[in-house]
Amino acid sequence: MTIQGWILILVFLGILLALTKPMGMWLFALYEGRRTPLHAVLGPVERGFYRLAGIDPAEEMGWRRYAVHMLIFNVALMLFTYAILRTQAFLPLNTPGMANVGTDGAFNVAVSFTTNTNWQWYSGESTLSNLSQMLGLTIHNFMSAATGIALAFALFRGFARRQAGTIGNFWADATRITLYLLLPISIVYAVYLIAAGVPQTLTQQVTATTVEGAKQVIALGPVASQEAIKMLGTNGGGFFNANSAHPFENPDALTNLVQMLSIFVIGFGLAWCFGKAVGNTKQGWAILSAMVLLFLAGTTVAYWQESGGTPLLHSFGLQGGNMEGKEVRFGIAASSLFATVTTDASCGAVNAMHDSFTALGGLVPIFNMQLGEVVVGGVGAGIYGFLLFAILAVFVAGLMVGRTPEYVGKKIEGREVKLAVLAIAVLPLAILGGAAIASVTTAGLAGPLNKGPHGFSEILYAFSSSVANNGSAFAGLTAGTPFYNAMLGVCMWVGRFFMIVPMLAIAGSLAAKKYTPETAGSFPTTGGLWVGLLIGVILIMGGLTFLPSLALGPIADHLAMIGGHLS
Repeated sequence: MTIQGWILILVFLGILLALTKPMGMWLFALYEGRRTPLHAVLGPVERGFYRLAGIDPAEEMGWRRYAVHMLIFNVALMLFTYAILRTQAFLPLNTPGMANVGTDGAFNVAVSFTTNTNWQWYSGESTLSNLSQMLGLTIHNFMSAATGIALAFALFRGFARRQAGTIGNFWADATRITLYLLLPISIVYAVYLIAAGVPQTLTQQVTATTVEGAKQVIALGPVASQEAIKMLGTNGGGFFNANSAHPFENPDALTNLVQMLSIFVIGFGLAWCFGKAVGNTKQGWAILSAMVLLFLAGTTVAYWQESGGTPLLHSFGLQGGNMEGKEVRFGIAASSLFATVTTDASCGAVNAMHDSFTALGGLVPIFNMQLGEVVVGGVGAGIYGFLLFAILAVFVAGLMVGRTPEYVGKKIEGREVKLAVLAIAVLPLAILGGAAIASVTTAGLAGPLNKGPHGFSEILYAFSSSVANNGSAFAGLTAGTPFYNAMLGVCMWVGRFFMIVPMLAIAGSLAAKKYTPETAGSFPTTGGLWVGLLIGVILIMGGLTFLPSLALGPIADHLAMIGGHLS
């Protein structure tokens, strides 16, 4: 580890904290439906959408109706994308003549982008046309992100409202988030990326003559526009197979820093927005403090392991850090930081190959995903996932003091605890269940490039990534098969929507409750003790659930390498 590396990490965190309140204030304005400076330009567009769709934005929804409308919208978008992928050979903007995507592959991609996972079994530049990239995929980058933030707003209203039967209007929330947050920032962001050297063109490829006189086909396309929302919306699906390690997606150290900041900035702002929504910004800062501490712990372990290099190479007298699979443009510090950020935030974009990390360095991204999107998480999904753990944490505190627990003025009773457990249990059941099936079937075992512990890590990473809606991979796994396309597609859907429905039920239950003021017997939820309890509950639940699988994978891989063996 170097001083320069730690300066990068601290500068990154410092900029984020400076942006937290401004972003939170903008999000709070959208949460309340208040007018923003952009309404003068985009207000008529918003109203036009409502008239065209026959929607009354002032009409509130109960949690069941909110959930049904959200599900119908996402299913419709999934089917739309599936149709485009299955027919892209007959559609325009397909200069190289890309073939239609196969049935299982199209299913996997459509589910992947609908669920904000953006898992990619394919190479974008050789599989998808420009139309598929723009209309089939980029639309999901906006709408899956808007869905996540809208769902977070619904849960905020559950905590903030008093004896109410509604939690907002899904269509109004999603429209405002897209028009006044995601779209404007993405336009400015894309222009910056174009200036930095990222392509933005409808030309799909050009042929260049190399120094030796050979001909080389270079893939191009509307990259900058997809790259901007890919990062801002924590989508992560790259235009190119190499993702943000490709110079056309991530040209230099400054774009790399901006990309990492854009992955986290909305998640940080939502934590502040939650505190503002419940009338006490200290609540938001407490949640953010727990997130930051977990993030720093993961970054420290990953950077330490990658800087230390591999024991096997050291035994041959080769000293230094582990540069395998990393871009020389970024180095170990920026690669370790990016890997932690992208798996803390359910983004999945990569600027280095995680399969080439050291065993314990690679354990960090896996464990980040297994914690269930709570360390910042995907936009919206991170904060509502964290609040589910907060419900369990105050329940534990209530058991210790022998009284019904309260959180931000709402009593947390049996219904909320059961629903929170149901939502959180989805992840380990799907991750461990899917990995177990893949580890004992012929089709599943045909996927890993490596055998032994590292091969199991490749399988475990794939199911952790899909269920947590992350999308990154240990790329040694050959996942573009009917078995993995189907299994991972189902896991992505379960990981997204089987968690959302119980969460919305909690929002509806809380909104109907009356406000319970704090008393001398109330457990404080803004101080260091609360932050420590939150972190403890998250780590204990994650550790107890996933430690056996991690012991079979990356931990066994590390011990084997210490012993001089390659798995």
